[in-house]
Amino acid sequence: MPTRVSLPASESGLVLAIRAARAFAAQCGLDATATDRLCVVVEEWLSNVVEHGGPAPGSRLMMRLERDEGGLRATFTDAGQAFDPRHTPAFEGPNTERGGGAGLELVRAWADIADYRYTRGRNRLVLRVTP
Repeated sequence: MPTRVSLPASESGLVLAIRAARAFAAQCGLDATATDRLCVVVEEWLSNVVEHGGPAPGSRLMMRLERDEGGLRATFTDAGQAFDPRHTPAFEGPNTERGGGAGLELVRAWADIADYRYTRGRNRLVLRVTP
């Protein structure tokens, strides 16, 4: 059974997204490692959207998690700036000035980008998460 959630585009939305991902993982019977990987992918992707994507004020993040014969699929939509993660510069290490910088690399390490589109002012990213 897929999990669908609508979240505020804010830090509180990130907390709710991680809770939803953990509940989904438990429902699917994922082991601790697969659960942690799913939660890291969710947190890192949505953190980047909230911190860097400039989502429209009052807009919502949408997340859909599902399990099928191919594994886990996570679909995210947001009203931020267009950002196709398939076309980003190579990672050159963490940003020591402000911290962070490795989030997108974690997402890429534990998920495959199945699809990306920007239509009608919304990003739509589909990830295949490695269980």
